[in-house]
Amino acid sequence: MTDAAAVIAALVDRRLTVAVAESLTGGLLVAELIGVPGASAAVLGGVVAYNTELKATVLGVDAELLAEHGPVHPEVARQMADRVRSVLAVGGVPADIGLSTTGVAGPDPQGGQQPGAVFIGIAFGPTVTSLRLDLSGDRQAIRTAVVSESLARLSEMLREA
Repeated sequence: MTDAAAVIAALVDRRLTVAVAESLTGGLLVAELIGVPGASAAVLGGVVAYNTELKATVLGVDAELLAEHGPVHPEVARQMADRVRSVLAVGGVPADIGLSTTGVAGPDPQGGQQPGAVFIGIAFGPTVTSLRLDLSGDRQAIRTAVVSESLARLSEMLREA
């Protein structure tokens, strides 16, 4: 069973929903999730906030935080994950889990961060965390690794919860 299939099975089994906010992965993460049959029972949707300003205007990430630290920051990942739950609420009911990705896929550095510097955010109930990844490889390899690592971390969280 793939990580995406394991995540969907765990979400469906627990009657939980997930919403995704992506930057460098550009929709790859939510696409991986919705590629699993039955995903519609658990995946509410995704927001691709590739442009930094959209992280503030669409997702509600603190604009001062973005101005001071840029989009590649652990608190940005946490806020993206936390706020996408409400942004993608269905019938006024927010998603149970928010998952986010922000970082630099390359080939050039961004905001003083080197390619491969990535943060994943996970929000579940009152707990909102972020994880830093330091990846290597070309642009596609970094983006693919972020998707894989995001799914593995979410699967792990669901097993432990």
